[in-house]
Amino acid sequence: MLLAPGHKSGALSRHKAFALAMVAGTVAVVALVLLSIAYGSTLIPLTEVIASLGHAVGLNEHQVSGPVGKIVVDLRLPRTILAVCVGGGLGITGALLQTVTRNDLADPFLFGLSSGAAAGAVSVITVFGDSFGIWTLPVAAFTGGILAACIVLLLVARVRGQGPERLILAGLAVSFLFTALTNYLVFAGDQRAAHSVLFWTMGGLGLARWDNVWLGALGAGTIAAYGLWNHRRLDAFLAGESAAESLGVPVARMRRTTFLVAAFSTAILVSVAGVIGFVGLMIPHLSRPLAGPLHLRLIASCALFGAVLLLASDLLARTLLPPQELPIGIITSSLGAFFVVTLVVRNRL
Repeated sequence: MLLAPGHKSGALSRHKAFALAMVAGTVAVVALVLLSIAYGSTLIPLTEVIASLGHAVGLNEHQVSGPVGKIVVDLRLPRTILAVCVGGGLGITGALLQTVTRNDLADPFLFGLSSGAAAGAVSVITVFGDSFGIWTLPVAAFTGGILAACIVLLLVARVRGQGPERLILAGLAVSFLFTALTNYLVFAGDQRAAHSVLFWTMGGLGLARWDNVWLGALGAGTIAAYGLWNHRRLDAFLAGESAAESLGVPVARMRRTTFLVAAFSTAILVSVAGVIGFVGLMIPHLSRPLAGPLHLRLIASCALFGAVLLLASDLLARTLLPPQELPIGIITSSLGAFFVVTLVVRNRL
């Protein structure tokens, strides 16, 4: 079958637009990484940042004098890497959840995954205390996120039909339940921990260290690997459930599996960065006009632009009110509210 010249030129222009968008996104990530390392309570010149990074990877034998090298490599570089992992992971998670539920507003927070993880972390801060050393918060947050996912799936299994609307309603109920539990723990627990609780429930990268950055990489890598491995099955969802079934895709099982993988990844990401809302909602909408609806490109673009969004948000959070550090959730929620209003005005929801 021969393609019309207009079709060929249109496909070529879309390929070029996608390639340009990915190049621009990569440049933005590199620039934001350098700026994120340079800016903070202590401003470090970019030349010293580059020299310190070069020395750390063995490209530069000259060691930067003073504490600058330790600040760059031991403090700010892990935070920057964690921002890339969390932003990319949440972006991909939102894209996959929106596909399998056929809901443009789907994101990890909608299904109670983030609120469950936050409740687990807050219970440690206000009630149970530090029982497992530096791993107490991550373990508690991960447990809360997985518990929320299990409750959602149990609720769905108890009713007839396991369509996306059931999953969404069960997720909303669990989200409200764990949010109420978090508020109760804050009120009934140690009031001196209120600031820590606030920062945790609104997200932040202050816990980033070399010994827990691998958790962010695990969370993002898991959802990315799952999405890439199943990208053709996810593409079949775009034609509707009946068409996907006719193509051999087990729709109900695929939806449950995707939800469980999303829950696992979200719980890990929240366990090291707290609750960061709206990233999973915004990034897929921003990526589809550039990457198209098919998931092979969509996953790559969501990972890249999710990293851009979180790096930029973290940079703003650290520089808007120096020397204080704002929770990242304030930045992303503000952007998310404006984004949803824009979608409503344009009749896209």
